[in-house]
Amino acid sequence: MNSGAQLSELRSRFDAAGPAAGTEETCGHPDGVRATARIRATYNGRVTTLPQLRSDGPFHLRRMRTSGKAARVGIIGAMSAPLGGDRLALDITAEDRAELDVTTAAATLALRGPTTAPATYDVRLTAGEHARLRWLPQPLISAADSNLQQTYTVSLAATSRLLLREEQILGRANEKPGHLVSRIRVHHAGRPLLDQHTAYGDPAPGWDGPAVLDGHRAVGQLLVVDPELDVTRAPTLLREATKDGCAVLAPLAGGPALLATAVAPTSSALRELLDEALRHALGE
Repeated sequence: MNSGAQLSELRSRFDAAGPAAGTEETCGHPDGVRATARIRATYNGRVTTLPQLRSDGPFHLRRMRTSGKAARVGIIGAMSAPLGGDRLALDITAEDRAELDVTTAAATLALRGPTTAPATYDVRLTAGEHARLRWLPQPLISAADSNLQQTYTVSLAATSRLLLREEQILGRANEKPGHLVSRIRVHHAGRPLLDQHTAYGDPAPGWDGPAVLDGHRAVGQLLVVDPELDVTRAPTLLREATKDGCAVLAPLAGGPALLATAVAPTSSALRELLDEALRHALGE
């Protein structure tokens, strides 16, 4: 089977799993924005190139300077989004042996907009054999009265590598957060690796209690998938639960992967915890 056929099969396996929970009945709003931006990276034998870089709606894609054979793309917000009723998607693919880094220029701010209907923000990440994909956006801020359903759908080949960072800030200064639902689904070599669903802000029950955020307003995760990872380690508590937050780094049962989960009072404290988790994951 050639590389293109392998990648197509990889994506079709994931598509067969169906839409993420909470999105099946969401039809958006007639005034909402519908946009899908696409990034496709390929390896030409020397460096990674970007044969597809398609901006759409609020997503303006820009090539960024990099060293080595990797390609780097920055996403710049061209308008306020996501607002209530919007249906937004990013489709990002690193084909066999490609190395792709993707980031955002600023935080993503979820706002209510003209309707209370939920907005959807779907990020689809695919990595082929021996590819490396790094998704490192700035935080997502859930502003008061917003309603957002965010989904990560990740499909990885057996030899691909992934670094995914997710940071969520619940409310701006001195305001309550909106309603934020997030789901991460990861398949590795055609098998489920991670399927996690979280919900914050009213009407989600218990989200601010001592068993979940315990009053913190910044929450995040770091997922590292690499065939060379040491996943025989026991779960590690990186910092005891304090007013400054805490984090846990644990191996996943379904593949060569480590997942860090952190809570903190501020975005800067959260980033510090996730950076510390990455150093532990890489053995630094």
